[in-house]
Amino acid sequence: CHRRYVPHQMSDRPAPLLCIDGPSLMYRAWFGLPDSITDDTGRPVNALLGTTNLILRTIAAHAPRAVVFCDGAEAAHYRKAAYPHYHADRPETPEGLVWQFEQAPEFFATFGWSTTVTADLEADDLLGAYAAAETASGGNTFLFTGDRDMFQSVTANTHVLYPQKGQDGPARITPDGVRERYGVEPAQVPDFIALRGDPSDGIP
Repeated sequence: CHRRYVPHQMSDRPAPLLCIDGPSLMYRAWFGLPDSITDDTGRPVNALLGTTNLILRTIAAHAPRAVVFCDGAEAAHYRKAAYPHYHADRPETPEGLVWQFEQAPEFFATFGWSTTVTADLEADDLLGAYAAAETASGGNTFLFTGDRDMFQSVTANTHVLYPQKGQDGPARITPDGVRERYGVEPAQVPDFIALRGDPSDGIP
């Protein structure tokens, strides 16, 4: 599913583009809310409800010009080719969450939000591409994700909105925030992760 993306046209105070890491936020909502929250047929809708509430709160706080929900493969083909054990130990997606992922594009379209899905790449690949396109056209981007790998995309024009437990809203990660957390520049985050490893991705 792909809706045409129109890059920002430069203005004095551009409203940001808000890119949503669909798998990241929906997994968080699935485990954060009980699956007893169902629709009229008895199917769980907890992930859809929780993700919607997170996005609506973020829209109220940051007034983006557009919202795009990004989804993709569990493991990008090029990443598996580079390292076959990538994501090898991740559990299967719960059945109730799979169904909600399938409903997400049509459901979020009712709010006027765009959806981009890729079979070969991952959602964070799309987030990075949208941020680069928006920056190139003079705009600003918020990447709403719980994936700290995306700290590598943080610039003066691109900030990460990182979910926090028990907080009013996500933390806004700026270049200074990346330096404070990791002690490196955002562009050095891939090297930092390569040296440190990442158990969630199966990288030693």
